[in-house]
Amino acid sequence: MKTLSALVLGLCAVLPAGAQTLADALESALARHPVAMSAVSRAEAADALVEAAESLTPRPLSASLATLNDRLGANRGSQEWELELAAPLWLPRQQNAQKALGASTREEVRAGQRALRLQLAGELREAWWAVAAARNGEQLAQRRARTAASLEADVIRRSKAGELARVDANLASSERLDAQAALATAHSERLQAEEAFRALSAMDAPETLIPEGVAVSDAASPADHPQIAADLAAVQLARDRLAVADAAQREAPELALRVVRERGARGESYASALGLKLTIPFSLGPRARQESAAARAELAQAEGQVALQERKLLQETGKARRELATGQKQLQLARERLALSTDTLVLAEKSFSLGESDLPALLRARAAAQDAEVALAREEISLYAWQSRLNQSLGVLP
Repeated sequence: MKTLSALVLGLCAVLPAGAQTLADALESALARHPVAMSAVSRAEAADALVEAAESLTPRPLSASLATLNDRLGANRGSQEWELELAAPLWLPRQQNAQKALGASTREEVRAGQRALRLQLAGELREAWWAVAAARNGEQLAQRRARTAASLEADVIRRSKAGELARVDANLASSERLDAQAALATAHSERLQAEEAFRALSAMDAPETLIPEGVAVSDAASPADHPQIAADLAAVQLARDRLAVADAAQREAPELALRVVRERGARGESYASALGLKLTIPFSLGPRARQESAAARAELAQAEGQVALQERKLLQETGKARRELATGQKQLQLARERLALSTDTLVLAEKSFSLGESDLPALLRARAAAQDAEVALAREEISLYAWQSRLNQSLGVLP
């Protein structure tokens, strides 16, 4: 009997969609993900924030024009024109805080993209091995159905010849019907698994489902993990937002250049005057405290998320390593069980053909061999899946 290794690694057909590896599927899924599609716009917004922080003023310049006359009063032709050009001024520490916020926003966008890539990789890894399990299940069900049909034909022939009882023929027909029902279920499960993979990646699952090797990255820094890096970027962003809130306890002061032209009465010449005006707003009070408190709450949440994520990843990595070690032992036991059940089936078939044993004994031996084959396939797929999960917990991309 073939093992899953031959089923998984021995197929070489190329699908029109060209999905041959997990990396291919990941790139396809990422290109269609809504968050990834918005990455360019988010990066542009971060760049605009950096550009604004590097400008000479916190807000754009403004200009105002005013006029005053006495037409509704004495109407002697008194006229006054005033032009004012105002420039907001950076508060102490405000510009540096804004620059840091722009830089951390840009880094948070980049880190978020890497974390999204890892998240999609995890979903695709699970779908990848679900397809492998479903395909293997269907192949085993097909083999069982063919074997059951062949046995039924042989038993019916021998029953007609008087060598076996009619009840044996009915028993063989019942086994064939059960096998066909199991094949229909396995076929439906395979289609469902492939559709789930297609929905994630927009590509058909390849015929060659190649297992991943286990990455060795124990010495890597936790900050190198894409999810941890994204959480740390969120922490830095929250810190910079708090710094901006603390540096902007009041509205920006404003320096204005005033040009005034006026005349006292009709016929007189216009006189010009030039002046400066400095506007210093009072503290924002409750609004400033609200913004600072919101920023501090965001920072506390981001720092807590980093600690939570580190504990979660440590737990997932430990579990994956334990399951991987257990899977290797279970795989070896499943191979030994399959060898024993296969040998037992060969003996049962010889005994049945010689009339030394009855049909139920043969069916029991065949069921035991089929169970052993299914168990071996399940353990192999489980081992490959835990290899992928270990890579996922370590932050290793396909």
